[in-house]
Amino acid sequence: MRIALIGGTGDIGQGLALRWAFDTDHEVIIGSRDPEKARGKAAEYETELDSLGVSRSINGFKNGMAAERADVVVLAVPPFHVRDTIEDVADRLSDVDVLVTPAVGMNRDESGFHYKPPKAGSVSELVAETVPDDVPVVGAFHNLSADRLADLELDIEQDTLLVGDDDDAKEMVVRLAEEIDGLRALDAGGIENSAEVESMTPLLINLALENEGMHDVGVRFE
Repeated sequence: MRIALIGGTGDIGQGLALRWAFDTDHEVIIGSRDPEKARGKAAEYETELDSLGVSRSINGFKNGMAAERADVVVLAVPPFHVRDTIEDVADRLSDVDVLVTPAVGMNRDESGFHYKPPKAGSVSELVAETVPDDVPVVGAFHNLSADRLADLELDIEQDTLLVGDDDDAKEMVVRLAEEIDGLRALDAGGIENSAEVESMTPLLINLALENEGMHDVGVRFE
């Protein structure tokens, strides 16, 4: 399977790219508005994997070309770039099996981070409203520590919650998520439940900021 990480040069994109390249045989593609940046980051990821004894080829392309080549697209861009990015690649999404969004709307003040959803109700709902009608959307990976994902010498041992209205798409993302060693995927219901899932992210960031030794805190449901 080909997985394209649009915004794969950022923190969560990097972590997911490295984990899928390290733990699976799926083809990983890095997308960026700047194709040179995408290729440069892809080369960096290859070098890091090689240092751990894993030889993988990772390609980098401009966002549209990355999406066109993929079966699954992960929209790993900041929430304020979500709509523009989707509109930029919309004509390349016709053959995509599923689009995954991990973005969360937040702001920060002197007290910490706070959930700030868009008018659509959540970023996941905004994505679902913006993509072409035949492209299923799954919200996932919102609450994971990007630092922990990117450190391939650390065990994940965390859960990710999935929301979406297409059962087949969710099943596919569950499989992809759980191919990452130590990551468990749990179904949190339809896309209308995404605000509850996304709003956990600023809470986890605040915990990481306020408590020593919790910089890569995540969740595990028992």
